[in-house]
Amino acid sequence: MAANDVRSNLLEVSNLTIKTKSRTLVTDFNLSMKRGDRVGLIGESGSGKSITTSALMGLLPEGVSAQGSIQLAGHSGNLVEASDKELQKIRGKDMAMVFQEPLTALNPLMKIGKQVAEIMSTHKSVGSKAEARQRAVELLASVKLPDPERAARSYPHQLSGGQRQRAMLAMALANDPGLLLCDEPTTALDVTVQRQVLDLIQESVAERGTGLLFITHDLSVVANVCDRVLVMNNGHIVEEGSTEEVFSNPQHPYTRGLLAASDLNATDADGRLFTVASAAAYVPPSLDDPQPEAVAETKAPEPDQQVAAGGKEPVISVKDLVRTYPVGRTSLFGKPGEVQALRGISFDVAAGQRFGVVGESGSGKSTLLRILAGLDQPTSGSVQVAGNQIAGAREKDLLQLRQQLQIVFQDPMGSLDPRMKVRDIIAEPLLAPGQKVDSAKHRKQVADMLGAVGLPADAAERFPHQFSGGQRQRISIARALICEPKVLVADEPVSALDVSVRAQVLNLLSDLVDDYQLTLVFVSHDLSVVRYICDNVVVMNHGEIVESGRTEQIYDNPQHSYTRTLVNSSMSLREELATR
Repeated sequence: MAANDVRSNLLEVSNLTIKTKSRTLVTDFNLSMKRGDRVGLIGESGSGKSITTSALMGLLPEGVSAQGSIQLAGHSGNLVEASDKELQKIRGKDMAMVFQEPLTALNPLMKIGKQVAEIMSTHKSVGSKAEARQRAVELLASVKLPDPERAARSYPHQLSGGQRQRAMLAMALANDPGLLLCDEPTTALDVTVQRQVLDLIQESVAERGTGLLFITHDLSVVANVCDRVLVMNNGHIVEEGSTEEVFSNPQHPYTRGLLAASDLNATDADGRLFTVASAAAYVPPSLDDPQPEAVAETKAPEPDQQVAAGGKEPVISVKDLVRTYPVGRTSLFGKPGEVQALRGISFDVAAGQRFGVVGESGSGKSTLLRILAGLDQPTSGSVQVAGNQIAGAREKDLLQLRQQLQIVFQDPMGSLDPRMKVRDIIAEPLLAPGQKVDSAKHRKQVADMLGAVGLPADAAERFPHQFSGGQRQRISIARALICEPKVLVADEPVSALDVSVRAQVLNLLSDLVDDYQLTLVFVSHDLSVVRYICDNVVVMNHGEIVESGRTEQIYDNPQHSYTRTLVNSSMSLREELATR
């Protein structure tokens, strides 16, 4: 490439290779970006996308080195060879980053306004500290933070997750950088907040003519945001091109596999989600697919808060459930306050139902789950689970419930004891108080459960850290099912997994629910996942059930304004491509 071509580009990365002493992490990464380009870098965990981003910023961890060339407009020389002092002048000024978790990226001891102002003062892009403070408030207003002056006076913990991400975006854009890197910036956000932040990022870069490199594993987000896409697998770029071209006509088997596993609207001949292994039969979305219409507002009848139990005795029956938590005084002479986590909710779940509970952070989902599992007591109301009355029950009265209801949690590593072998983890629910341990029987049961969740028999002798995230979630499922419960509660069980693993685990859960005749309570903020796996759903908002009914009915014709907002904010690969 000629020198003047290099200078005309915002970013030129050539033959970037990233290594440790023992292995190569990224091989021959190449990328050309002009001002205003919006490029998506997609791949699963371990593909190399995040370490590549760190190399671009000059933030590789100790023991990791880079070779090749990184050239940024306005700077002569190769940034791979630049000193840290030189890179400090570039970071935050010409190239800035928005991280996945703003709470860990923000200084918890410094007010938000001061942190935004510091970025400008450090790079001397404003004349004085007073000017920097004023400009910080203007930037917080530009990212649509409510009451920006109050936000500027707040510490990070006093803002919500979405507000913190907006503050991070304000910091990143403070010096009008030519290049903005976003590393999974909406992964931890609720669907409505995710949509708002994505719209904000696009508006902000369009206004400034900023180049955007968007790193994510979520293909629907890339379809919404990016004009061009690069697909990474095992440290290599396996495919690149325009978003429409790559997503509608993938050339590499891995790209087709990612698309297939991401598309929850597509199933194979057996009605199962596609995985990377079964993706050969997958038909990618066509750009000629009819454009989806936003859900229109219709007159809402009074919400029916009962999900029909089909004439059978319900396995779960919740009546007028209220849970109130006391809150400490806000001043010396003030009265103690309270938070109403649940405000008189009622529903029934029939045997064999796949029952979804949908809602955003603060809706009351987690409180409801804890009460159903006997881990918390209601303030008032009645809760019956598999014949067990929860309200007022003592721990010894809940032994039967512990056998009949089991939970699969969001983070399998956090719910598995790292010091125990898998065989002991899975067998633990069988160790009922006062009963003699039958080791031989337990070993056979563990082996059977490992087979049921698709893990080899020798997995029993290994520890949790020796497995991938998807395999650890399979271990969690095996542990939950070994005592043959009637009810399985799944709390965001796939939100921490890569898309290909997500499809495998959802297929597994669906099969096991049928094979073991389970009643499934599936708690999630991801509407597309709930739509696939659940036949009935309740929508929660601020501790209340605002709508309930058959899943297709709720999604295709939502009656409550909050449900319409959720449905319209959720993203699917096909819909995002159709609206481009």
